[in-house]
Amino acid sequence: MNIQHKSGFATLIGRPNVGKSTLMNSLIGQKIAITSRKPQTTRNRIQTVYTSDEGQIVFVDTPGIHKAKNKLGDYMVNIAERTIKEVDVVLWLVEPTNYIGAGEQHIIEQLKKVATPVILVINKIDTVKKEELFGFIDTYRKEMDFAEIVPVSALKKENADELIKCIMKYMPYGPAFYDEDTITDQPQRQIVAEMIREKALRLLEEEIPHGIAVTIEKMKWRGRIVDIDATIICERDSHKGIIIGKQGSMLKRIGTNARKDIENMLECQVNLQLWVKVKKDWRDSDFLLKNFGYNPKEYE
Repeated sequence: MNIQHKSGFATLIGRPNVGKSTLMNSLIGQKIAITSRKPQTTRNRIQTVYTSDEGQIVFVDTPGIHKAKNKLGDYMVNIAERTIKEVDVVLWLVEPTNYIGAGEQHIIEQLKKVATPVILVINKIDTVKKEELFGFIDTYRKEMDFAEIVPVSALKKENADELIKCIMKYMPYGPAFYDEDTITDQPQRQIVAEMIREKALRLLEEEIPHGIAVTIEKMKWRGRIVDIDATIICERDSHKGIIIGKQGSMLKRIGTNARKDIENMLECQVNLQLWVKVKKDWRDSDFLLKNFGYNPKEYE
């Protein structure tokens, strides 16, 4: 790419569950970040890449900004708050509402501390009447000065092109960071682990999901087949029983659902074996957090 192209970084921030990962997947046209209806699904910064004739946007999807309850929570919030200082533009994702709660106020305080331009993205517009939008825009406009305000539906891919145009305005001129075929900097193993975790999040009971991690023990190709051994880590023996299910039924469902996504991504046949291990209170252990791919020291 020549120097007249634009190239820069955009981060998506917002409270847990506003649709950040769904929007990012929608903008780049491929599923990389996992999604679920449960908050705090995303735990690491995930970089995905959008490339067009005009330039390149590297999206940094961060964990939701929330009140931390353990070391994993601290780590997630530190990542999100540090990222907004390091990018060219911040996309703040909110839901269409006239009520700005304490969580949103906390984010506004963080955004006012940085010089980075902020695009307010009002998501889930498919859930409200068009005429109500002006009121929602007005509510947020009174809180701070936004570079742009763009209403979208990440789920229905409404206004995605308009949002890309707005983001490109704030990208500096310069060569691309990645070649045009790259869609993520995530290692394959990490994406596979996240896909398994997503299926577990969707299928398991409310009290378990935050307490699980997934590690890939083996990923080995045999021609057009890949053998994957993965372990689901949980915090309690009672959780292990729920994850395995009656005669292994729940573990089988998680595996079957995850295998489809992994096969689509890797474009080959997948032989997936799942195991479950208990590591008590791993979310408060620096050693185990690092072992499972979250390094708190990196963001202190």
